[in-house]
Amino acid sequence: MPWGVALFLVYGLAILAGIGLSLGYVVDMAQTVPITPLGLVVMALLAYTIFTLTVVLQRKAAARSLALGLATLALPAIPLAFLAAGPVGALLVAAFAGLLIQGLRAPAVGVWLDQP
Repeated sequence: MPWGVALFLVYGLAILAGIGLSLGYVVDMAQTVPITPLGLVVMALLAYTIFTLTVVLQRKAAARSLALGLATLALPAIPLAFLAAGPVGALLVAAFAGLLIQGLRAPAVGVWLDQP
């Protein structure tokens, strides 16, 4: 397994952990209003993340573009990290996003994801 795929799997599992931690708040909101914009976004992100991780683990060729799409979600986290942790946090998130995207664009990933 190329390092870019391994880094993506860690990233995907971190997203799933974040969704799992925030799910209690989303369910509490659903008790008052059945459909909320936050609930829709969380459920769409959950479905997309699970589907992408599943396709990556199956080594399908389509997983590369799906994984790159999910990796771009790290880019909006840069200004959020700047607001939460200052310039150092923003630089760390930007470096992680750069590594993740470069790792997924490596030729070894294309070779590894070879199933039709």
